[in-house]
Amino acid sequence: MRIAFAISAIVVLAACAAAPTEPVASMAAPAAAPAPKALEITEASFGCIRDMTAVRGFYVSNLLGNIDATVAAANAGEGAKYPVGSVVQLVPGEAMVKHPAGYDAATNDWEFFELDVKPGQPTKIRVRGTTQVVNQFGGNCLSCHAPAVKYDMVCEQTHGCLPIPITPVMSRAIQKTDPRCAPTALADDEKAALAQLMAMLGAARPAAGQ
Repeated sequence: MRIAFAISAIVVLAACAAAPTEPVASMAAPAAAPAPKALEITEASFGCIRDMTAVRGFYVSNLLGNIDATVAAANAGEGAKYPVGSVVQLVPGEAMVKHPAGYDAATNDWEFFELDVKPGQPTKIRVRGTTQVVNQFGGNCLSCHAPAVKYDMVCEQTHGCLPIPITPVMSRAIQKTDPRCAPTALADDEKAALAQLMAMLGAARPAAGQ
């Protein structure tokens, strides 16, 4: 071992002695960091909304398992950037998912989804995209969420978003009646709110088809 070390030392010294006196070329620049891996989102990415983590009336999860960081962003009072993989849902039929940086600057790298949820069937993705997705009430998702840029475009009543015709009681009733979840009882005010919402949607459908 000592002999091998001595030979190595001699080789190094000889190389140094033979080196030219000209300035040594600068070291190569470090390799650029690899581009973040694209987030794979399928219909299997979405399930019972109540299996997610509840935060002030909406639900969050993280497709990459980083739920603690997602919850921390949701609870940041002054607003925070959500980590990649974050899923935010107010109702079972709509979702937004955070992609890696560079996915779409206009949406702060969020992708919007309209989901088809039915009893006994897996979730189906009806519509997905960034700037062009329109919700069931005819509103463009980005237009609604853009005013909440301070909060990484996640809407709440105090985040400056355009109002939607769903009250907190309605959203709670919709969450409880997610057909992919185990049944749970509705309070009387939730039953009334759900009936009101169904009537409102029924009145809106003929107008949408004209």
